[in-house]
Formats: sequence, structure tokens, C-alpha cells
Amino acid sequence: MTFLERLQIGAVVAGLSLTMLPATQAAAQAAASSATVTVSPEEARAIAKDAYLYAYPMLFNYKTLYQQAVDPGSKAYVGGFDKFRHYSQPYGPDNKEIVTPNNDTPYSWAWLDLRREPLILSVPAVPKDRYYSFQCVDMYTYNFAYIGSRATGSEAGRYLFAGPNWHGETPKGIDKVIRSESDLILVLGRTVLNGSSDVKNVQAIQKQYKLTPLSTFEHTGAPPPSPKINFPKWDEAKATSVDFIAYLNFLLQFTQPPAPSEAELMQRFGKIGIAPGALFDPAALPPETRVALEAGVADGKAALADAEKHTTGSFDLFGTREQMKDDYVKRAVAAAMGIYGNTKEEAVYVGTHVNGEHEQLVGTQPYVLHFDKKDLPPAKFFWSMTLYDLPARHLVANPINRYSIGDRTKGLKYGADGSLDIYVQNTSPGAEKTSNWLPAPAGAYDLITRIYGPNQAVLDGSWKFPEPQKR
Repeated sequence: MTFLERLQIGAVVAGLSLTMLPATQAAAQAAASSATVTVSPEEARAIAKDAYLYAYPMLFNYKTLYQQAVDPGSKAYVGGFDKFRHYSQPYGPDNKEIVTPNNDTPYSWAWLDLRREPLILSVPAVPKDRYYSFQCVDMYTYNFAYIGSRATGSEAGRYLFAGPNWHGETPKGIDKVIRSESDLILVLGRTVLNGSSDVKNVQAIQKQYKLTPLSTFEHTGAPPPSPKINFPKWDEAKATSVDFIAYLNFLLQFTQPPAPSEAELMQRFGKIGIAPGALFDPAALPPETRVALEAGVADGKAALADAEKHTTGSFDLFGTREQMKDDYVKRAVAAAMGIYGNTKEEAVYVGTHVNGEHEQLVGTQPYVLHFDKKDLPPAKFFWSMTLYDLPARHLVANPINRYSIGDRTKGLKYGADGSLDIYVQNTSPGAEKTSNWLPAPAGAYDLITRIYGPNQAVLDGSWKFPEPQKR
């Protein structure tokens, strides 16, 4: 037996355990804790690479969950689970909770804990000319459902969210039951804002978004409280090291048994100590094992960075489990470049960080983006272009406080032939062009256009985003 084969996964990382576990999860934890790793350092490295890419979106999903629902000291704290925090102003450069934030539709954030019982989302009738949506994201970061203008229409409705262990009947008065693969989910609302004068209208709609426990909705006794969770403190340095395994094991407890397509994958991951609720202590690893796992994490990071360089659109980055087809590299790229992006039928993100000569875009070089009338972004609802600095991918402070530009921008000037020029640069392009100016930082940036309600030309790739041309 090799030194690696004698490794026992049994010590717990401080703060990465649950106060209580359901019986099935406790059994899984006990089994995982006594498992022996039986792979060579070479195989451990290969498994760690794939496992890191698999875990990456879940880790950064947990980062947002922890900051918004667990840590009261966080600026992003929404007040805990099962409640909304609404924003009625567009994001600006001071908002750094997530990367590549949407600057057109103020968010309504809610994290739901479905272990105890389902929750019901009630939405009001929304004017047909005002876009809104609720994107439903599970722990894997799959967009497993949508509610809103495109998916369910503008009428009022009640939608029941059920976790993997709820098997009740649909109550009267519920328009649809939406089932999740995980007990903890994100419900992310977007309500379009048409300028600062429209804030009160958005707020009036947001106040009517309601979350109600099923027992309250049916006027019955509430189920017993769910076991308390000891959430591990978010530590990005740990989460992006070999310690990612401890975070992943914690998160897997809140998912249903592996999907059929992942059964073999989870068996493979189990060879390096990955399992729902398994206790993992990297300090207990033999030196050669830890070196192999660390190398695997580095391989995963390199593969992710390379994949990001070759990604310029969101066409297939987001969606349901079925739509993503077990492409875990693509799922990781989505989280790295813009976690919580929309499924393509809802909205498509296209853009670039290089010009036609494949040079990095920088604000000191003025560019123009030209759209012929027939080539304007085809959107059923609206389109918007936003600029983000690199590598942070945040909005950029600028003298005219403009963080996006699009078909709803007041004063946008079109050519006599219906064409449109957008000027992207660090300094003003001149008074006559300010209406069409998207300010850029002096350094590197990424340019993303969001098309809400894209038509078939966008979805099949026949519509092309124009290359930035040097001025």
C-alpha cells in the first residue's frame, strides 16, 4: 500500500461542518470521512483539475450567498434568507458585489432556503411595455426557471418554489410549481428602469414582489424548523486553493443525489475526498498528495484562463442543466466572466475586449462602433452596451456618469440613414459626439452588449457584433 493509499479523510476544517445533518447526509458524511484515497499523485492531479473547474461556479455562487444572506457585516447583506432586498438605482462604480453587473434593470435579490417548506413568489400585473424577469438559479448556477415578461407574461401570478425533497400536491391558487435540484436557491429579479425619473415607478412594482411560506399561504401550521447551518466563512484564498474541496463538500449537502449524468463523475471525484458532507483537512494530506492536488488546482486555473480568452459571447454560457450538457469548463467561464448571466432566450451578451487586429481595447485609443440601420441589435425588449474595466470587470467612474448606452439612452443621435455610431474612449470625443459617447478607463476594458429578447438572427449567429474601429 502506498503512502497515498493510507490517507484517511477524517479531520474537519474549522467552520466547515454543520451543527446537524439529516440522516441521509450524516450517513454520507460518515462514509466519506472513513474513505481511503486510492489514486496515484498523477491521477489525483488530473481529478483535482476537473473538480476545480466543476466547483468554481458553485464556489463563487456561495461567495454571493454568504455576503448577501449570511454575513450581516457585508455591504451586500440582504437581511437573510427568504426575503427580498430591492435596488431601485442603476449600479455604479461603487457597486462591486458581483462582476459585470447589469446597469439597466435594478435588481431584486432573494436567497431561499427550501429545506423546511416551499416558498411562493407573488408578482403583480406589470405594464406590457415594461420588461421584468425573475431568474431562478440553483447551487450549481444553472438557470433552472424563469418568471417574467418573456417566460410567463405580464399578468399577476403565484409561483411555488420546491426543493428536491418536497413531494406535496400543488395548492389551489398556484400558477406553477418550480422544482429545484438544490435546497438553497437564488431568485434574482430585474425590473427595467427608464432613467432617474422612473425610479418611483420601479419601486412601486418591486414592493409588490412577495415571498410567502407555503404554510402561511395555506393558513396551516408551519413544519418544524430545519437544522441550523454553520456556514463556513468565505475566504477567497482558501476557496481557490486545495481547500476548495472542503467548500464543495459543504455545498453538495444541499443538492439532491447526483444527476444520472454525474454519477460516474462523482465516483471519480470521491477518490480525492469529494462527497456531500465529507470532512476534509488539507493539513492532514501526505506531502506528495497535497503537491499533486495543488498542481491540479493550478491546472484548472490555467484551463479556465485560457477558455476565458477565447470567449466573446454568452450564447451558450448559461442555461438549464440540459442546455449546458455537462460542459463544466463553459459553466466555469460563465461564472468567471459574469456570474448570473441570463439564458440566451432571455438575453444574449455579445462583445469583445480586442479590436479587429486582436489588440486589447484600451481607453487611450479612441474607437467607434458603427451599426448600419439593418444591423442594429435586434431586441424584442431593449438593448444596452456596457463597459467594464479589466481585470476587475467593474463599472468605471467617468465625468458624465454614463455606465451604459443603448436604444433607451436619451438624446442618442442616429445618422440620416438610420445608422448609429457609438464612440468609446477615455476622453470626450467632442461636444457634438457626447450624446453617443461611452466613456472608458485609460487602461484595458471589456465591452459587452446585452440584447433582451433576442431574435433568431442573434440566436443562430447570423447577426454579428461590429468590430471596434480605431478613430
